[in-house]
Amino acid sequence: MTQNVSLIGFGEAGSTFARAGGWGDAARVYDIKDKLSEYRAAGVIGCASSRDAIKGSAAIISLVTAGQAMAAAEEAAQGIAPGALYFDMNSVAPDTKRSAAKYIDEAGGRYVDVAVMAPVNPAEMSVPLLLSGADAADGALVLGKLGFDNIRLVDGEIGKSSSIKMIRSIMVKGIEALTAEMMLAAREAGVSDDVLQSLGPEWAEKANYNIERMTTHGLRRAEEMEQVALTLDALGIEPLMTKATIARQRQMANKGGLAA
Repeated sequence: MTQNVSLIGFGEAGSTFARAGGWGDAARVYDIKDKLSEYRAAGVIGCASSRDAIKGSAAIISLVTAGQAMAAAEEAAQGIAPGALYFDMNSVAPDTKRSAAKYIDEAGGRYVDVAVMAPVNPAEMSVPLLLSGADAADGALVLGKLGFDNIRLVDGEIGKSSSIKMIRSIMVKGIEALTAEMMLAAREAGVSDDVLQSLGPEWAEKANYNIERMTTHGLRRAEEMEQVALTLDALGIEPLMTKATIARQRQMANKGGLAA
């Protein structure tokens, strides 16, 4: 790796990128939770605040929950170096990204809208990334130096990449929610195997995967889908199905899956 980087947030995505990219002590990291053991395991430099993590950095990656994306940008704006690239990889509505960009731009930074289009595992550094905004091309070069190798530029302003991600999530997270509802009903009726077999031989594995994603990440997915609802509202489309997906994602996380 030939590029230093700052990370705000060190959950599944941040820790995966740091490890798979071999960033080591070239990465300075801040997370709202105590993650000293995770920092040591990845070899990154843990910092006591986001301002410490981004001080003097030319490349900052924000990977927090959807509900914290705006606060992360606002805080970063208070200490961002002039001309630094701020890669907002959070799953939030286009309007949320545009609002976050104002903080960064007014502070002299350069905001790049990044949509992460698949789970980071097992893809790791090959996870598809969509970049939009005036500084997307420069951002792509920097991300390439960090080891990302599946980057596509989207023609358009900040929010274009996130529009693609948010609208796609209606289907992806919606299918997860429908899977959970189907399997809850099938279990109660005692017909789980029959239902899965009727859908095709691949559906037992698909159902297990979808339910595991909801059990592990349902709360985070519910936050993302709230941003999808905002996206739809802004487009004048009532988020009827999306609101149901939010409820089922949150319920599955709180229940701990089908077994609870």
